[in-house]
Amino acid sequence: MTVHFPFQNSYSALPDSFFARVAPTPVAAPRLIKLNRPLAVQLGLDPDILETPEGAEILAGKTVPDGADPIAMAYAGHQFGQFVPQLGDGRAILLGEVIDNDGVRRDIQLKGSGPTPFSRRGDGRAALGPVLREYIVSEAMFALGIPTTRSLAAVVTGEHVIRETALPGAVLTRVAASHIRVGTFQFFAVRRDTDAIRRLADHVIVRHYPDLLHAEQPYHALLASVVARQAELIARWLLVGFIHGVMNTDNCSISGETIDYGPCAFMDAYNPAQVFSSIDEMGRYAYANQPRIALWNLTRLAECLLPLFSDDQEKAVAEAQDILGAFSETFSDAYQAGLRKKIGLFTERDGDEALIQDLLDAMAKNQADFTLTFRRLGDAAGDPAADDARAQFMDPTAFDEWARRWRERTALEPQTATERQAAMHAVNPMFIPRNHRVEAVIQAAVNDDNYAPFEELVKVLAKPYQDQPEYAAYADPPLPDQRVLQTFCGT
Repeated sequence: MTVHFPFQNSYSALPDSFFARVAPTPVAAPRLIKLNRPLAVQLGLDPDILETPEGAEILAGKTVPDGADPIAMAYAGHQFGQFVPQLGDGRAILLGEVIDNDGVRRDIQLKGSGPTPFSRRGDGRAALGPVLREYIVSEAMFALGIPTTRSLAAVVTGEHVIRETALPGAVLTRVAASHIRVGTFQFFAVRRDTDAIRRLADHVIVRHYPDLLHAEQPYHALLASVVARQAELIARWLLVGFIHGVMNTDNCSISGETIDYGPCAFMDAYNPAQVFSSIDEMGRYAYANQPRIALWNLTRLAECLLPLFSDDQEKAVAEAQDILGAFSETFSDAYQAGLRKKIGLFTERDGDEALIQDLLDAMAKNQADFTLTFRRLGDAAGDPAADDARAQFMDPTAFDEWARRWRERTALEPQTATERQAAMHAVNPMFIPRNHRVEAVIQAAVNDDNYAPFEELVKVLAKPYQDQPEYAAYADPPLPDQRVLQTFCGT
């Protein structure tokens, strides 16, 4: 049997300055840990063949499949506010692109497949822990309905990588609408290569925003479209308590997908200032800062596009500022609409925002679990006697006062209690990738070569909005001695 990838590559047809051609570095003894069979089918691939030893060799980078055109993409980026003019794929290699069953072009990329010209003295490899983390969280985000890169496969390499200690090596096969970032535009902007910026912008329009092909001002429209997608994406992050952890411009996808699951985490107790990332010492990318940082990143994109707007710098800046000005309203509309759904409101009335904010303030003051408070509120919508939401608060009377106002507000709408509960449960997950669960899965795999906990967690997270009584413990917040206070970058 032969593994067939129906590659139709477009990015590698761009000028050589956009990437470096480089093949994955072969590994010693690849072994498949996990294949995402439904995703393989969606991509037009045969999962049975991918699960063979030959398939594992391709997914580990030991063998390059026919039709692949392996490249490491060039990009720059602001990392924690500091500009680095050349970053690029230092441990990732894009094998090529396929058209999926819905007619959407998808990148297939190996992460941890060896050094590239952009590795900056790194080994280009990935440890098993970060590979499992990205598989778990990216697929959980997909199940939650949030735009995201996805994970096709995880493979152990039979080799070790050296970080603070020797760790099992692994490769993740990542799938994305594309891997083009704000930092990709910055790479050419810092070199004053306007022709390359135009070529890249044209490529992005064709690939991600084809409805703009005949726009009167396509580059203005492109910026506006990216602004809108990012605003809606960040709103969705906040609505599930997600903290990206490293919102550098090289991790800001032009397609509007969540990309790079390094030191990411989901909140347990609600805290707007929550930070988990060990490298975010100043809290730049804290939970509540994410909308502001997204706009900052988009402003860097706008700077790159200015030469395409007008030869008149002042005019170009004014036009860009006008487009960027739409971010706050788009984000606020998406976020507030999502919050109304989370507390079971079907209409919009004066006072709703204050009602919601009062709940969030009480949650923060009382260390209420973000996910379970909203989920149990749905239970209370269906059964006034249900008090599990109340139990999330250190001072339950703080919830009682708010709940009285909430019930008065919901009484103004015609939906039945059953309808309200169903609607709330459809947007308030029971299960998220809680940090202590993810860490336990990683430790079992790294220390004991035991992947049963990983398989079970992935299974539970695939249905986050269902009760799944047999897996109820996965919804529990961590006990004090289980709390994960820091998450770490995979490099």
